[in-house]
Amino acid sequence: MGLLTEGSPLSWEETKKYANHIRSHGITQLLNIFKRLQHRENDCLKWGDEVEYVVVKFDHAKKKAKLLLKGQDLLPKLQEEEHNNPGKNETSWKPEYASYMLEGTPGQPLGGCMRHFNMIEANMKLRRQEVMNLLNPEDECLLSMTCFPRIGCPQFTFPCEVPTPTSGASNSLFFPDQAINRHPRFSTLTRNIRERRGRKVAINVPIFKDVRTPSPFIEKFPIVEGEGAAAALPDHIYLDAMGFGMGCCCLQMTFQACNIDEARHLYDQLTVLTPIIHALSAAAPIFRGYLADVDCRWNVISAAVDDRTEEEQGLVPLKNDRFRIRKSRYDSIDSYLSVAATPYSDIDLVYDEEIFQRLLNEGEGMDEPMAKHFAHLYIRDPLTLFSEKIHLNDEKDSDHFENIQSTNWQTMRFKPPPANSPIGWRVEFRPTEVQLTDFENAAFATFVVLITRVIISFNLNLLIPFPRLTRI
Repeated sequence: MGLLTEGSPLSWEETKKYANHIRSHGITQLLNIFKRLQHRENDCLKWGDEVEYVVVKFDHAKKKAKLLLKGQDLLPKLQEEEHNNPGKNETSWKPEYASYMLEGTPGQPLGGCMRHFNMIEANMKLRRQEVMNLLNPEDECLLSMTCFPRIGCPQFTFPCEVPTPTSGASNSLFFPDQAINRHPRFSTLTRNIRERRGRKVAINVPIFKDVRTPSPFIEKFPIVEGEGAAAALPDHIYLDAMGFGMGCCCLQMTFQACNIDEARHLYDQLTVLTPIIHALSAAAPIFRGYLADVDCRWNVISAAVDDRTEEEQGLVPLKNDRFRIRKSRYDSIDSYLSVAATPYSDIDLVYDEEIFQRLLNEGEGMDEPMAKHFAHLYIRDPLTLFSEKIHLNDEKDSDHFENIQSTNWQTMRFKPPPANSPIGWRVEFRPTEVQLTDFENAAFATFVVLITRVIISFNLNLLIPFPRLTRI
């Protein structure tokens, strides 16, 4: 879930005052990393997966299943081995957006040996078993499910929590704030996205129509003060909270390249595969209890974190904002990264010209494609800021860089080495929907890892012009 800073979160109005400060120092931190490590060579393949899970409570007598709000309470027990025996832990656990979610990874990165491909499914099974050992086997279970079908339905959590449509972080008609993880990052993200946007997020998923579906399909919502359900569209399933997107689960894979050039090459080539893998892994056909006419979570989660104002969306003329931005910060990428791919990056790219020029002028060896990549990411504002993390040492820290880098949730992510870390240049493959079984998740992870080896070994060029690259 990105940068999990601890501290005292600032409101959106307070965060906004420091937006230029975060952008400026974030670029300084990026430049410091680039200058130190752009010539780093000979890192070996290391890779790992991230699987997100939901914890479920069953009522066998009433034949009901609910999301169990105890994921964050399980986390300290799951992390004991990692804290007590760092470097020897077989699994690693992190918090996720919802209080019914967990994120599990291998404890140590895997490599290119054939035996590592045989280890990944066993490690996924171990992760699942570690959680199951902490649950009541009679009525509690851990599921790797992309979207729990009843999120947003009445009484979908255990214990039962009631939404607060006129107060709280999300102001949702359907998703209670108690279902958000208690880590301050998550509720702050929820509140600041809504406040920056100037209204609740609005997600409309086309409903699947069979012979019994009313046409038009129009829901009646309770009358509440404020926005209510003003954004609901006919023939759509209306969702109104970040939790409908970030409360879904996915499977992601990260790969360390031998150097920066190989990382850029993999970033570009894997981008072409993102819509294919996304379609192959499609696993989210139900939202808020209704069967949808789509089967993936991507557009839902994209709209769930869309913080663009009306000016940025082009609905009204620019006056207070800097750019018109054509899509959410959770979406497909907008440009290839390597110099060789420049002819294929043939769409208009919105980027911060001042940051672009600074990267070219101060980043010795940084070329236009890479400078535009980061200048494009930095058209966004920081969404969270903690009072303890405003003034940092740019030589030793990278929190300001990661603040904006980690809240650009795109199909691919190019990841510079963290400050003061032995980790190399990496790319993250992000579109895959999580599957129900460990075998299926291991199959997708292994397939993508093997594809990276084929791309590098045969120096494949899979690039196609951006307009022809199917948007997820």
